[in-house]
Amino acid sequence: MESLCFLYLPFYRIELNLTAVSIFLSIESNFNTSLCFLYLLSAGNFQVVKKEKPKMQQQTNQRLRDTKVKDLTAEKRRLVEVPYTASLTHAMNVFVANKVVAVPVAAPPGHWIGAGGSMIMESDKHTGAVRKHYIGMLTMLDILAHIAGDDQINGGGGGGGGGSGDDGSDIDKKMSVPVSSIIGHCLEGLSLWTLNPNTSILDCMEVFSKGIHRALVPTDGQKENISGVELVESASSYQMVTQMDLLKSLMNHSSDHELDGILSHSVKELGAVNENVFAITDRTRVIDAIKCMKAALLNAVPIVKVSHSLEEDPKQLINGKSRQLVGTFSATDLRGCHFASLQTWLPLTALEFTETVRKSPLFAEAAASNTIQSRELITCHVDSPLSEVINKALTKHVHRVWVVNKLGLLAGVVSLTDMTRVLRVSLLSDPQVM
Repeated sequence: MESLCFLYLPFYRIELNLTAVSIFLSIESNFNTSLCFLYLLSAGNFQVVKKEKPKMQQQTNQRLRDTKVKDLTAEKRRLVEVPYTASLTHAMNVFVANKVVAVPVAAPPGHWIGAGGSMIMESDKHTGAVRKHYIGMLTMLDILAHIAGDDQINGGGGGGGGGSGDDGSDIDKKMSVPVSSIIGHCLEGLSLWTLNPNTSILDCMEVFSKGIHRALVPTDGQKENISGVELVESASSYQMVTQMDLLKSLMNHSSDHELDGILSHSVKELGAVNENVFAITDRTRVIDAIKCMKAALLNAVPIVKVSHSLEEDPKQLINGKSRQLVGTFSATDLRGCHFASLQTWLPLTALEFTETVRKSPLFAEAAASNTIQSRELITCHVDSPLSEVINKALTKHVHRVWVVNKLGLLAGVVSLTDMTRVLRVSLLSDPQVM
């Protein structure tokens, strides 16, 4: 009886026999037809046998290639937006009412240059007349950065305690300005993207893997035959597609052959963990945390336990690596603030704020459904499978998952951008998908 020796390499299976050598190669032709060639060496003769991939595997691969951006928006609501004249107070009410953290800003056509030089218009479906021009994106961080723009709030003092009447007056003035005056306070507001509805999901992944969090999708635009990102667009209406929408769609295909193998790998193996983590301490006030986030272009920061052996400025970001994680401070949290509450919460420490905001009536529904809990830490480990980390982000409605070690010390972070990036890289490296 002859012995066999098996050697496994990526995408190759080499089988060595005392009398024959069989090499199985899985490749793809220019016509996207996956072939398998069996080269059989026997008595000096070569025989080539063509094998098709299993039918089920072909179908699952084809589903991923055929998924388009328009499939991600099929069940989404009409676009939520604000006019350029809306006050920040009105914009915050829109955020709260619609449970969003960013909205496009609409203005009359012909008077503005769009963010990044874009010309994204809404036109009448029947006449084609342009009705409005989307000039930028307003995020919760833009509003917070505007509020924290100088030291007049809290008198610039370092003490805690409730704010004075002057503080409330200053916030009132800041919140009365039009949204058009603060677009671009943070970098994300300076970019406005659209994705053609026929853009493939892989091309969409490329855009979102670069740190772009959301894009407008025309429902009946004039560029149906063009794929990719558009800077000039006209449509009668738009919808918004986000990184979260993309990942939800991909997880719906998680049982497919090409995704199942990727999702089972750990976040460390896939290179999804960002070990450079800036943090604030549990002594950092909300107002100072906002300033730090604005300066570093961060939408959220981990809160770590203050060190008694190190001299740390509570008004500055610190290296969070190997520090005890105790909470998360996110711009999304302040979306739940009533305007009156915002004036009294700014002097609190960020950790106190996270305790207080979870008790707000605006979070009651989420708390009842167990999607948000007081001081809940959404974490994973370096050996956690990617599927587990993505599911945590989706079910808890967070945009990042902190990576901790067995002692609860911060080791890194995996953001939605990181998740999208490693999924795309892994899919493109698999010749069965291309």
